[in-house]
Amino acid sequence: MLTYTIRRLISLAVSLVLISVLIFTVMRIIPGDPAQMMLGTEAEPETLEILRDKLGLDEPLLVQYFSWARGVLTGNLGDSLRYNVPISELISSRLLVTAPLAGIAILLSVMVGVPAGLYAGTHRNQIGDYGVMIFSQIGLAVPAFWFGILLMLIFAVRLNWFSAGGFIPWTESVSGAFKSLILPAIALGIIRAAVIARLSRSALLEVLHHDYIRTARSKGLVEHVILYKHALRNALIPIITIIGMQFAALLAGTIIIENVFYLPGLGRLAFQAISQRDFPVVQDIVLLIAVMVVGMNLLVDLTYMFLDPRIRLE
Repeated sequence: MLTYTIRRLISLAVSLVLISVLIFTVMRIIPGDPAQMMLGTEAEPETLEILRDKLGLDEPLLVQYFSWARGVLTGNLGDSLRYNVPISELISSRLLVTAPLAGIAILLSVMVGVPAGLYAGTHRNQIGDYGVMIFSQIGLAVPAFWFGILLMLIFAVRLNWFSAGGFIPWTESVSGAFKSLILPAIALGIIRAAVIARLSRSALLEVLHHDYIRTARSKGLVEHVILYKHALRNALIPIITIIGMQFAALLAGTIIIENVFYLPGLGRLAFQAISQRDFPVVQDIVLLIAVMVVGMNLLVDLTYMFLDPRIRLE
């Protein structure tokens, strides 16, 4: 088990290094001069050179990369070119919105998607199965931002149960902040739940056709024991895999949803930083999201060990 964990940690570290190099390279390829955008098109060339020197933009790319990487490892992310405040403060304040939003959305998607998929798998070709499949098909076809706008029109504009956008800080009202995240979390979570339900159904159906399930039935075991003790544990590996993949898709979806609901989260900050060519903020946010995704993949890999003892022997 320890060897398996160490191998996964080494793989995670190598992945993050490669991702950081890719992020840094892409940000330097994108057209646009940060100094020019900060000072305007009418700025004098001498002034631009002074600002580029202050920002370290005139240094070799390798020096810039190692300077940025050293800052990331020590917690010094530098300052935003647009807001002129520490990037760590910007990101930490926006995480108070994005982290709860992603947590509620993924919890909702699991609580809806997994039971729906298991129900459909155990009631194949029945009305409930058809209902789950229709739900999953609609979820696959409907974009999260369109569903979010629909929820806003129904529950905010017409019924007036929620606000149409914005965010109440946690320090002002915990219930108000939570209420601000309900509609965007549903918009993200239900779409992801449709995918999880469809693949959970497929995973369970595949397991139910194995020989050991038929053997358990021939021994006279009751159906719920067969389902939860034998079939579900083996079906959980592909189910957990798809949950991890949906977590990555959910983080990407927050960029659009936060703009639809006008939430001051990481997604909205990234969108603004891209439009303003504030590349230090963009590359730090993208790296943070990459760390979260890779970390989720590591958690999924470690969970495999508890579900399948054979993995610990590899």
